[in-house]
Formats: sequence, C-alpha cells, structure tokens
Amino acid sequence: MSSGRGACLVVDDDEDFREALAAALRRREMTVHVAGDGEAALALIGRTLVSHVVLDLRLVGDSGLQLITPILEASPGARIVVLTGYASIATAVQAIKLGAAHYLTKPADVEEILAAFSMRPEEQSSSVPKVPAPLSHVEWEHIQRTLLSCEGNVSEAARKLGLHRRTLQRKLRKRPSGL
Repeated sequence: MSSGRGACLVVDDDEDFREALAAALRRREMTVHVAGDGEAALALIGRTLVSHVVLDLRLVGDSGLQLITPILEASPGARIVVLTGYASIATAVQAIKLGAAHYLTKPADVEEILAAFSMRPEEQSSSVPKVPAPLSHVEWEHIQRTLLSCEGNVSEAARKLGLHRRTLQRKLRKRPSGL
C-alpha cells in the first residue's frame, strides 16, 4: 500500500481516533488524508486519487453507507473498510452490497484494518453462530434493519416499530452488551 497506488482516506467524526489512525497509517509509509464528515470526504475524493478508505458508519448528520457509492464512482477499485461502534448484521450486509471490502467493529487497530484491506470476499467469515443470539441482540438487529430501511429517519423507524420516537432514541443509545 504505497503512496504510488493512491492515498488512504480516513473518514471519521471522532477527531482523536481519526488522527491516531492517520498517524499509524503514515508510520507504515502510506499517504493519508482525513475528513471529519461526508461533505469533506466527497470534496477530497473529487480531487485526490484514493485507493483505500477507512469509513466510519455513523458520521454527524451522515451515514457512512451513503458515501460508499460516490467514493467508488470517484475512485473505482478503492478498497473501503467500514468501521462502526454500532455493529449490526443489517448494516454489514448493506455495506458489502454497496461495495465495501470489509466491515469491522470498533475498536479496530491498524493491523486489523490493513488485513481487512487485503482480504478477498471469500475470506470473510460468514459463519452462523451455533448458539441463538440473546433477545437484546435480536431486538438490536431488528431496530437496525428498520432504521436502515428508513434511511436513518428515526421518526419513521419509530412509527414502523410501533414505538415512540424518544423510546427508540433511548434504545439506540443503549447498545446491548457483547455487540
């Protein structure tokens, strides 16, 4: 992953994480650009060859999922690794369908991210757990699928789920343990 193959773009609204990851990638002799939101990321990829992207799923005001297609249109062949602290099967599947190379949960270190960049689709684990998921995890997955189908609109998702909007917001803040 030398700078001759294009730059790496780190898109994350957590400035400390973004800068720490960028520094770690630079220590591995990569050319790295950073963006704190979707607008800055799209502006940057419009003028810079990008071969690798680390993309946070939840950005202030944006979903990282909405950036995958424009990034790939501007930089065909770019390897996108989606990172999130709010993992769900629904968003992982959607990210891969849109063209992301891999999906990792935070905290992920630079070695995991570099390994994910080079992973082929058939190397990704797709095993089904042998033990049924706890009810809290199943509920979380259902909420995430519904929220995704509503394009992140919490009010619409709450209506579909038969919940008050504030109840859904509370549930979204309280991620089940183990996720």
